Amino acid sequence: PLEMTALDKDGWTKIVDAMVGKGAAVKKEDQPTVVAYLAAAYGPLPDGPGKAVMLNICTQCHSLDRIKARRASPEEWDELLMHMLNEGAPLADRDYPVLLNYLARYFRR
Repeated sequence: PLEMTALDKDGWTKIVDAMVGKGAAVKKEDQPTVVAYLAAAYGPLPDGPGKAVMLNICTQCHSLDRIKARRASPEEWDELLMHMLNEGAPLADRDYPVLLNYLARYFRR
């Protein structure tokens, strides 16, 4: 799924080229626009232990750009994650601190 990919421009270019090679109806002149959109909406994330957790858990319900746009303090992220758990997010106990540390480090206000 797109939400779980988080590629940079070069990565999306390879994906789009491969899809076109398999018959996707994207004109050559439109490919840069498609790649730019994908990189902006589903673009790269900082590397770290919580990246995979975020991509596998959070994007089940939330768009990647929504997650990336949010800025919060560590306490606010903790409160939000607790709320998500109460709403049924399938976040394992062992992954909670990993995700919290990732969000607090890279998406801090």
